[in-house]
Amino acid sequence: MTYLYAYLSVLLLFLPADFAWLGTMTSRLYRPTLGDILLDKVSIAPAIVFYLAYPMGIVIFAVMPALKSGTLAQAAIYGALFGAFSYGTYDLTNQATLRNWSTTLTVVDMAWGSVLGAFAAAGAFWIVGKLAQ
Repeated sequence: MTYLYAYLSVLLLFLPADFAWLGTMTSRLYRPTLGDILLDKVSIAPAIVFYLAYPMGIVIFAVMPALKSGTLAQAAIYGALFGAFSYGTYDLTNQATLRNWSTTLTVVDMAWGSVLGAFAAAGAFWIVGKLAQ
């Protein structure tokens, strides 16, 4: 049950935070930088797969190790690292292969991935800890 609670907690924290980010930053950062390579509407199927799968990574690589050690700081650090590596893979690959992709977009998006990963992992650690009491 711990894995399920951790997963649902990450999902509960990750989804609204990322939707708020994208809702705020798409017109300010992504669309001005990427222009015509952005779709007018999000392709739902790949988005669903991402939003169901990515939280599993946060649980496996950040929340569960932190629950074993009992430290919130470990959840936040591992969550931030998972976010940095994951978003970095996406951003740096895009910067290497897409004409419009900028260094600013890479840095900002990787920073967001790190913050989001730390937030979701630390929040899930806290929630699961409270549920276990």
